[in-house]
Amino acid sequence: MKLILVAGARPNFMKIAPLMHALKNHAGIHAVLVHTGQHYDVKMSGQFFEELNIPAPDINLEVGSASHAVQTARIMEGFEKVCIDEQPDAILVVGDVNSTAACTLVASKMGIKTIHYEAGLRSNDRSMPEEINRLVTDAISDVFITTSVDADENLLKENIPAEKIYMLGNLMIDSLVAQLPKAQHTTLKFDLLNRKAQIEFGKNFTDKSYGVMTFHRPGNVDDKESMTSLVKIWGEISEQVPLIFPVHPRTYKNIQQFGLQDLIDSFPHLYFIEPLGYMQFIHLVSRSMFALTDSGGIQEETTYLNIPCLTVRPNTERPVTVWEGSNKLIKLGDIIDEVQLILSGKAKTGKRPKYWDGKTAERIVDVLEQLNTNTQRHENL
Repeated sequence: MKLILVAGARPNFMKIAPLMHALKNHAGIHAVLVHTGQHYDVKMSGQFFEELNIPAPDINLEVGSASHAVQTARIMEGFEKVCIDEQPDAILVVGDVNSTAACTLVASKMGIKTIHYEAGLRSNDRSMPEEINRLVTDAISDVFITTSVDADENLLKENIPAEKIYMLGNLMIDSLVAQLPKAQHTTLKFDLLNRKAQIEFGKNFTDKSYGVMTFHRPGNVDDKESMTSLVKIWGEISEQVPLIFPVHPRTYKNIQQFGLQDLIDSFPHLYFIEPLGYMQFIHLVSRSMFALTDSGGIQEETTYLNIPCLTVRPNTERPVTVWEGSNKLIKLGDIIDEVQLILSGKAKTGKRPKYWDGKTAERIVDVLEQLNTNTQRHENL
């Protein structure tokens, strides 16, 4: 069985890594790794391949950044050629980025079986580009691998046959379990953006005495008024507890465009740093008191680590992190009060969802082998 694995954006890499490692021991499945190049910055992708010990991609489409339409079109054009040249039996796409939907569209129209990992996640908010990608991908995929019971329920509501759905767990947690022991040996010492200074663990911040932030959603960072309000809120919080923010390029660009750097610099314990590699990032998160975010993956990592996570969004495609985990959905205006609850020892705690145990990749490979055997049996009839 020739299987194309598609990675496009940084979160995809943490999911692909354990699967690539698990497939090494299975001669019956020949994996071809395609990197679409959707995240093209070295700090946003290349470093992840190195740290997670993923082999260099067999093919890199190098599509780069563009509008949703242009980027999706570039990926489809490049991936169609890959499928013509490689003639795969199936492709496996992960998550909900443009690469996920684009490659699924190509494969579906070429009659190539598509396996979607992280199928069935729903925010029920079609203003989010990721939600459109999820709906499109699941509408035309053939096999659905899910991370939680709510995803199964969503797919069943959308009339996906139960026999095509496999709840196998969370690959992101596989990466976390495998890498955290090594990650905790990485140095937590960072240069501050736009300041000739450094911060270092043990000096400027200590174990369970700081917050980690990740923000990049358009609704939070693309509007000057919203972005300005956020910076003021971060600054007020940082007067009580240091905040460390590995800044997403999109967010940093808007900060400069909106003229907010001077305001940020006026708060001495509001620490803006470059995007981090995976190892340093999970080390930083694992020692934090809480996370403040609008991102997706960190909701899962903090749930596994039982670290309070405040997600500044009206909804989440990962509701299991709210129902069972340590995640909490909040409004922008509630951030300060929610942080105060954490500082006063009243943080939300949770438990790890079923199959979030570091063994998801093994279960996925078992299903892939089963699907391969069934296909061969059908062809021999």
